[in-house]
Amino acid sequence: MIGSLLHLLRGAHVGFVLAREGGLAFVDAAELPPHLRLALRIGRMLERPGLGDGAARLSKALTRLGPSYVKFGQFLATRPDIVGMAAALDLEKLQDRVPAFPQGQAIRVVETAFGKPLRDLFASFSEPVAAASIAQVHKATVLDPDGTQRMLAVKIMRPGVRERFQRDLQVMRFMARVVNALSPQAERLRPREVVEILARSVTMEMDFRLEAAAMSELAQNTKDDEDFRVPRPEWELTARDVLSSEWIDGTRLHARADIVAAGHDPQALGRTVIQSFLRQAIRDGFFHADMHQGNLFVDAQGRLVAVDFGIMGRLGMAERRFLAEILLGFILRDYRRVAQVHFEAGYVPRHHSVDDFAQAIRAIGEPIHQRRADEISMAKVLTLLFDVTALFDMSTRTELVMLQKTMVVVEGVARSLDPRLDMWTTAEPVVRAWIARNLGPVGRVEGAGRAALTLADVVADIPDIAQRLRRILVRFDEEGSHEAVQIRNLARMEKRRAVWSTLALWAIAVGALVMAFR
Repeated sequence: MIGSLLHLLRGAHVGFVLAREGGLAFVDAAELPPHLRLALRIGRMLERPGLGDGAARLSKALTRLGPSYVKFGQFLATRPDIVGMAAALDLEKLQDRVPAFPQGQAIRVVETAFGKPLRDLFASFSEPVAAASIAQVHKATVLDPDGTQRMLAVKIMRPGVRERFQRDLQVMRFMARVVNALSPQAERLRPREVVEILARSVTMEMDFRLEAAAMSELAQNTKDDEDFRVPRPEWELTARDVLSSEWIDGTRLHARADIVAAGHDPQALGRTVIQSFLRQAIRDGFFHADMHQGNLFVDAQGRLVAVDFGIMGRLGMAERRFLAEILLGFILRDYRRVAQVHFEAGYVPRHHSVDDFAQAIRAIGEPIHQRRADEISMAKVLTLLFDVTALFDMSTRTELVMLQKTMVVVEGVARSLDPRLDMWTTAEPVVRAWIARNLGPVGRVEGAGRAALTLADVVADIPDIAQRLRRILVRFDEEGSHEAVQIRNLARMEKRRAVWSTLALWAIAVGALVMAFR
């Protein structure tokens, strides 16, 4: 009871800040039931005057609420299917910068992680050079056995951050339950599932050993790419709360003028940004999902270098084939093939017509071929494509949404380097190479081999599957009547929870009004 009351009070505070900073402006009242439209109208009355647009307001409100909500906003930036593309792009700009914590605390975290004094680990250890909500970065040096001195970037977990995130996540879970109970239509956006995905994402991001593993995997995948590289993790100096990796000296991709002054070709670098991302996504199925300018450098050799591997995306073979074939289909204007790929992947239900779907895709593809190549946005085409697929009952695929969002960011970075970049000509070599390798004769033989191994595994498991099925059927016969009673009890509990959730939302609204006029 006390825990629920605390969640209620904290939820009221969150609701007040969102309302006061205008963070509710992006909510479409037309999609809400009458009682929530009334609550939204009350919340909008609390807005401060002179605020910006809806997406900007949401960013400001999340920043005021603190690091956990900034992280939540950054997570929502990867889910335009929930907040819309405009809000997602604005949330991408959320500044995850907070004051650094004291040097003494950082040293204690390092010494606790490795059980040694700092002087036994590093030859030098600087004051923090960057700080964010989860961690801050220090520059350090180590001496190799041969006397060589190397510079490292040492990322250190902020003390107490796990406890704060867990507390705030409990409030988010409570609010998600309230929203879901009050508006059945909200289930389409799966608020409870979104919070749980965020919880898993943050849990992984707060174990730096997993980030080091992502860095290592991406480095291995791209080791033969001459125009792209990844810093090396220093495994012996990495723990749950400390991540040490190669220090990167280079020019950030923020300013084109700085890149030119450093002697690099921005047009070539723009092509590298696009092709590196597509190689990661299509060839490797493992891509950096946060490739904005702040996470990209160009080194002295002109190679693109990525940092910060807390957010990564994965695509299975089916998704990689889907992406490659639809991109090539748009390049060749083969719209029926693009439609067919959607059906083969199982993304569009079979009761729809392939020809009707191809007609809808043609409406996207033909207008772009009437424009100059440098005016065509690959990301916009994919966004329109996913909009059209919604008309054909295509279910939301989280991995494809993250891919779409990342492509929007990557294309923006590339176009900032070369405004006249032809995205389709740049993408074609990567797409064709993957299709030739994986859908050609060699790829088909390898696919047949994988299918044979899978079939052999299934056949070998048949006796065990039969035994488990038999046990399930016996248990079902024994517990059928008991299950019926449990289902009825569960229905009564859900009804009571819906009533209390309704009262909770109104209590939050009243609490917000009280705080507003104190």
